[in-house]
Amino acid sequence: MAIKLITDTGCDLPKSLLEDLNVDVMPLMVYLDDVEYRDGLDISHEDFYEKMRAGSKTRTAQIPTPVMEDTFNKYISQGDDLLYIAFSSNLSGTYQTAMMLRNDMIEGKETNFQVLDSKCASIGFGLVVYYAAKDIEKGLSFDQVVENAKNNARSMEHIFTVDNLEYLYRGGRVSRGAAVVGTVLNIKPILDVEDGKLIPLQKIRSRKKAINRMLEIMEERGTDLQGQTIGINHGDDLETALMIKSRIEDQFGCHDFIINYVGCAIGAHSGPGTLSVFFINNQKK
Repeated sequence: MAIKLITDTGCDLPKSLLEDLNVDVMPLMVYLDDVEYRDGLDISHEDFYEKMRAGSKTRTAQIPTPVMEDTFNKYISQGDDLLYIAFSSNLSGTYQTAMMLRNDMIEGKETNFQVLDSKCASIGFGLVVYYAAKDIEKGLSFDQVVENAKNNARSMEHIFTVDNLEYLYRGGRVSRGAAVVGTVLNIKPILDVEDGKLIPLQKIRSRKKAINRMLEIMEERGTDLQGQTIGINHGDDLETALMIKSRIEDQFGCHDFIINYVGCAIGAHSGPGTLSVFFINNQKK
C-alpha cells in the first residue's frame, strides 16, 4: 500500500522539486484588486510582486473545499495511506477544513489518513514536507513518517525580515503608527514563527544589519547546521538570497539549500523584499 503525501502552496517549495518528490500540492487562493488567482498556477511570482509594488491590493483565501475534497477522495479510492501536511492553523483555516473532511471521509473505512498541522509557514513548512517525502522514499512506515514530520515541525526555525512594514500593517500584524515610524526610521524587523504564530524578535535599523542579525540568530539556535538542508526564500530579490546562501556556506559549512520565492499566498502579507532563513533546532524537539 502506497503512502501519498499532500500539501498546499503555503510550503513555498519549487514546483519542480515537489514533482520530483511525488507530492500533490493544492493551491491557496490569492486576490489582486479582487481578481482571483490560484497560488503557484495562475500568476508568476515576478508579475505578482510587480503588481504589489504598483499598489495592487492583496488578500488571500483557503483552498476551495471542493478541490480539497476531490484530492483526498482520489487517493482514498485508490486505497493509499494519506498524509496531508498543512499550513499553520494559526495563519490559515486550511487545517481545520481538512480535519472536518477527513473525519467525514474515514467514517466506517479502514484507511490511514492523517492531517498534520505543521504550525510552520513558507519553506519552514516546506522543509517538513521535504523531509517527509524523503522518509517515504526510504521506505519508512506510515507511522514513522508521521512521527518524524511532527518532530521536524516542532524543531523548525523561521527567521525573517521584511523590507516594508506597510504590508504587515495591511495584514493586521502591526499598527499604522508602527508602520509609519518604522518606514521613516528605516526599521527592518526580525520576526519568527513560534507555535504557528508570527512573533516579533527585534527591530533593526537598516537591511544590512537585519541580515547580519538573522545569521547571528541562526548561529545561536541552529544545531548540526552543516548536515542540514537550509531553506532560503525571498520576495523577488534573488540576488540578496544568493548572497545569504554564500555567507551561510562560508560561516557554517552548509552545502544543501532550497532557495525559492516567497509564494504569493504568503507574499501578499509580507511584501516584496522579504528575506527568510529556515533550519532545524533540535533543542526544540
